[in-house]
Amino acid sequence: MTHRWRSLPIALAALWFCSSAAATGFDVAQLMSALARQPGGLASFVETRHMALLDKPLVRTGEMRYTPPDKLEMRTLTPKPERMLLERDSLTLERDQRRMRIRLGSRPEVLAFVDSVRGLLAGDIASMERSYLMQLQGPAARWVLTLHPKDAEIAGLVQRITVTGTEAQIRTIEYQQADGDRSVLAIEPVKP
Repeated sequence: MTHRWRSLPIALAALWFCSSAAATGFDVAQLMSALARQPGGLASFVETRHMALLDKPLVRTGEMRYTPPDKLEMRTLTPKPERMLLERDSLTLERDQRRMRIRLGSRPEVLAFVDSVRGLLAGDIASMERSYLMQLQGPAARWVLTLHPKDAEIAGLVQRITVTGTEAQIRTIEYQQADGDRSVLAIEPVKP
């Protein structure tokens, strides 16, 4: 009889662990599905770039608009107005009344950034799995998704990308570059 009672705490602990794991059984497929259902919209952003060559971080603020499945526009307001438009396979940059268009296939480092943002916003699990090893932690209410580039050339530029969010809303995207520099993009939805 005593032997059975000694096993009870172990059995209760195992039952608690299994039930809590089931309760927080939020996975990458569920996250990407939730992101795919988002209609897009307007958000404000603050981007902070930490660079070894500078004494203090560079900070940009502005707004971004995502239109599914492949249009993302970022308008920087401070410190200097500029516009970035990502549409299908091209990236257009406008600054100081100059315009530059980049074909994404010709710039792998730009493509890595673009694919991570666009793939996440679109909830495109297939493209994300082709490009990244993905690890999701936490429940739907407060998740952290870590992306490690699969391509060696991209991994030579971007060590990892860490994305945080709540439910189907991305809150931050942090890029840790292979050279030690990093960039954090904080996103806040703008209410219509």
